[in-house]
Amino acid sequence: MADNKSKERCMARPIEKHDTAAWANVEKMKPGSKVTIPSESHVRDAKDYVDANQK
Repeated sequence: MADNKSKERCMARPIEKHDTAAWANVEKMKPGSKVTIPSESHVRDAKDYVDANQK
């Protein structure tokens, strides 16, 4: 089989960019891992949503 060089080139680029998404609501970001941390109010809203929709 022939090597697929274009696939290898594209694998390095991320497909999605979550830190600029409309729903991200980034309050801060961890320096080492670059994981976004949402604001406390959005975390509370998400928990309320999950609690309200449990079976």
